[in-house]
Amino acid sequence: MSDLFDRPAAGSAKSAPLVGDDCEPTLFEFASPGRRAYSLRTTGIPEWTATELIPAEHLREDPLELTEVSERDLVGHFTRLAHRQYSVDLGAYPLGSCTMKYNPKTCDEAAGMRSFAGVHPETPAHAVQGWMQILVELEEALCTITGMAAATLQPAAGAAGELTGLLLMRAYHAANDDVRTRVIIPDSAHGTNPASVTLGGYEVTTVGSDDRGFVDVDQLRAALGTDVAGIMLTNPNTLGLFEEDIVEIAKMVHEVGGLLYYDGANLNPILGVVRPGDMGFDIVNMNLHKTFATPHGGGGPGAGPVAVSKRLVEFLPGPRPVRSNDRESTFELLFPPKSIGRVHSYYGNALVLLRAWTYIRLNGADGLRRIADMAVLNANWLREQLRGTYDFPYDRPVMHECVVSVSGLKRATGMRALDVAKRLLEFGFHSPTVYFPLIVDEALMIEPTETESPETVAAIARALIEIAHEALASASAGEALRSAQAPRSTPVRRVDEARAARKLVSTFDAR
Repeated sequence: MSDLFDRPAAGSAKSAPLVGDDCEPTLFEFASPGRRAYSLRTTGIPEWTATELIPAEHLREDPLELTEVSERDLVGHFTRLAHRQYSVDLGAYPLGSCTMKYNPKTCDEAAGMRSFAGVHPETPAHAVQGWMQILVELEEALCTITGMAAATLQPAAGAAGELTGLLLMRAYHAANDDVRTRVIIPDSAHGTNPASVTLGGYEVTTVGSDDRGFVDVDQLRAALGTDVAGIMLTNPNTLGLFEEDIVEIAKMVHEVGGLLYYDGANLNPILGVVRPGDMGFDIVNMNLHKTFATPHGGGGPGAGPVAVSKRLVEFLPGPRPVRSNDRESTFELLFPPKSIGRVHSYYGNALVLLRAWTYIRLNGADGLRRIADMAVLNANWLREQLRGTYDFPYDRPVMHECVVSVSGLKRATGMRALDVAKRLLEFGFHSPTVYFPLIVDEALMIEPTETESPETVAAIARALIEIAHEALASASAGEALRSAQAPRSTPVRRVDEARAARKLVSTFDAR
């Protein structure tokens, strides 16, 4: 597309863009001075000009250069772009630890109901008792699922939930006049955890994994002290393995006065099976867009509720929707006595929360348990299909995802994990997570989730196996790896990642 803006000006005989052309036409090629994609009704009310409302020093000297196109061309342009996107509605999205599963349309239908979607954000709580009931029931359901005492629905996404959890940890220790400076994180932790710890004002102490892929208990014991505020981990961990020593880990951390924070990114495979609260966790962050099938990706909105044990309830963000003391069917807002304050509006990202409430009600307790069972079954079946083709650094039964290594194939053929992921795009599947967790060389982190059929999981397995066999055949024949040039059938082909990182072009002049 280097010559994209060297084409003839819009309106010339040679400029008509062709749908399906090798280069996607841009809005600039449809532009013509004076065209508009909107029309506003004349009200008869005098229009204010910018110069009358805004001081001159804040006004542009030159008019903003906007593309002038018709509504028809504007809609066509963005519709074509939409058709070039991949989504959970189009096919499998096996990103490990991201739990990218299908979002039921019934949940979207509920969130689109005018009685819910049409409520003004500033409506007083006493006038939206239906909404208050939804929020309270969702909190109660999430606490039942996680084994916690209370929760806040305010955090707008997983990262916001992580920070909220750490602020709750800080408030708890501060209320006890206890100075704590460190938070422990396993070396297999999610990449956001160290950043959240730093934002929370703590130092990161990393502990390693043992040869089973679990937290090294001896290293943890050596790292613990009275300056440790807590530990952040997820169970199952990012290798897809359930931490068998979690009860001992909880006891060790609690003995030095620390708290246990549960990163809920991997909550999907334990729904209805075991609860973080029963494991000894004090703080549980949940990603509703992962476990409870609300929309994921695209910049949001998200939802990252945080549930806590009884001793942390008084520190939760406020105000909180709660049941009124006098009547079970009425609801009010309550500010916890030692609240850390607001982290969002009290109703959070309400329509996302409504989707999660709908999803939980649709499935019920038995349905949530079946979700976990199917997620674990899919991951282990896929793992067995890949045995003999890829390496398994920690060869144990997994939970929601399996982590394989391409290191053996790399030595034999030169193929990297990135090459496998790019080649998989040509089979019509989104790639898995690559190069994570960091403790696995040339890692592919694959999570099929429970929403993929056996046929789809089998197709993913066949594609991954074919890619490996193809590389071995090419290497034995002395031919170039096809995967090294992949993808070749997608709108954007293989890019030079190193060059893109070193010479980033963040803007361009489209004139």
